[in-house]
Amino acid sequence: MRRLISSGSTFEREIGYSRAVVQGDWVFVSGTTGFDYSTMKLAEGGVEAQAEQCLKNIEAALRQAGSSLNLFAQRFTRRIVFGWEFPAGWFQSINSLFLVLLAPVFAWVWIRLGKRDPSSPTKFVIGLLCVGLGFLVVALAAWLGQGQPVSPWWLIGVYFFHTLGELSLSPVGMSAVTKLAPARLVGSMMGVWFLSISLGNFIGGRVAGLFESFPLPQLFGAVFLTTTAAAIVLALLVRPIRGLMTGVN
Repeated sequence: MRRLISSGSTFEREIGYSRAVVQGDWVFVSGTTGFDYSTMKLAEGGVEAQAEQCLKNIEAALRQAGSSLNLFAQRFTRRIVFGWEFPAGWFQSINSLFLVLLAPVFAWVWIRLGKRDPSSPTKFVIGLLCVGLGFLVVALAAWLGQGQPVSPWWLIGVYFFHTLGELSLSPVGMSAVTKLAPARLVGSMMGVWFLSISLGNFIGGRVAGLFESFPLPQLFGAVFLTTTAAAIVLALLVRPIRGLMTGVN
């Protein structure tokens, strides 16, 4: 089985996702260090590793939608319309609605920009900043509310910024991984991509567990600072990362 997987055949691409799960330790190493494609060996600073790290940061933040943000919607958001209180879970649909409405807009904008279209690493920075801004909005809402229910427009604004971040990273990142990974490793690297999502979900769950023990402005503010700091670090690395991409945008 191992011999067949490492042969670089079409068979490997078909089972790439399974291989990412079965060989979890190897995948984790490749996802955190990246590959030196000139020697086909592990090396520091792989471009896919940067993309996957960004996705992990954003996923950890976005997964708050079903946990800490949902609790905020239930306990600290006004949900009464014409005398009827709608379920807090309905706020979960806002992200999907924005995705449907804004995905064509993003596609049109990237094409319209032509040669001025930002590089993939730059779009990752934009994604991190948008997610961070979303948590800045909810941190301000928690601070201004002082434990009292606030307007639902605060959460709508949060999900708007989060959708902008998701559209800036998710489709762009998946495209970058498939373009940059060697043909014989595309399946494995896509497995690493989805593994980074699971790590983001795990981190997001740990953060949400602090909802009861931390003041909400500090909790959401900490997520804002974390994602913004990650965006700044990545912004400083955009130029060297673009140099490693050898013309792939």
